Amino acid sequence: MAERVLVDGGAGFLGSHLCERLLARGCEVLCLDSLITGRRENLQPLLANPRFRFLQHDITNPITVDGPLDVVWHMASPASPVDYGRYPIQTLKVGALGTHNILGLCKAKGAAFLLASTSEVYGDPQVNPQPESYWGNVNPIGPRGVYDEAKRFAEALTMAYHRVHGLKTHIARIFNTYGPSMRLEDGRAVPTFIGQALRGEDLTVYGDGSQTRSFCYVDDLLDGLERLMRSDVADPVNVGNPDEHTILDIAQQIIQATGSKSRIVFKPLPQDDPKTRRPDIRRAKTLLGWEPTVDLAEGLRRTIAWFRAAPSLIPRLA
Repeated sequence: MAERVLVDGGAGFLGSHLCERLLARGCEVLCLDSLITGRRENLQPLLANPRFRFLQHDITNPITVDGPLDVVWHMASPASPVDYGRYPIQTLKVGALGTHNILGLCKAKGAAFLLASTSEVYGDPQVNPQPESYWGNVNPIGPRGVYDEAKRFAEALTMAYHRVHGLKTHIARIFNTYGPSMRLEDGRAVPTFIGQALRGEDLTVYGDGSQTRSFCYVDDLLDGLERLMRSDVADPVNVGNPDEHTILDIAQQIIQATGSKSRIVFKPLPQDDPKTRRPDIRRAKTLLGWEPTVDLAEGLRRTIAWFRAAPSLIPRLA
């Protein structure tokens, strides 16, 4: 019998890629999304599949599911500074109430659970790279705190359900991820720079561009998540690419890859913007046998090609 899975936040960037991958594995997929930041367009290629069902639902409200449920992928949350800046209360609620509701569903169904946590739990880190043992440097009342603390609470709640109820749980600390179907306007560096370059606009770099990030291509990221779900590892695991680049370097690579004549302009650095972000992936290598395989140049090539070909973006990218 096909594995029956639930993906909340399934209309988002990562969630929609995950739904597509699970369907290709032969799973029966129930996708939930409130569509605050998720997009129906991401699910359009999946709707004709008889093993796929979409339900518009806000998981901060109770949810019941008829029949058995084997696995739950908890992907829901605004995930970019633009989004959680626009929806701070919803972000806190989905991390707290949403996680509680979904864990309760898993307990009732005996389903395995994976929390899509984030490298943001490390805040503006004082160690580089960041291992899972690092407790972080988070400003709980700053503008990014709504996302950081929502995920930190979700991790604590997940571990409580694991310890108290014996629930099979996993926590993935996801680092910067990119690829096809990202929203150009979500405020993250790669889609923002690609959109600006394809439109011939100036690329906006915050600060002097010396802050670093490590970008993981979406296919690699999902491979890591699947390996984690199949494992017996309950403690958090970093999933990301340890290849570190400055933001200025990313902007320059995208200008070159698109053939754009755009210039780079600099704007003030936002409050609490991390100066470094790089995963220590030794735990993923050792426990999951996982490490990324797609380098930045190839990942950017695939992502730029998708944006060039996306019909809904042609008017804006002309």
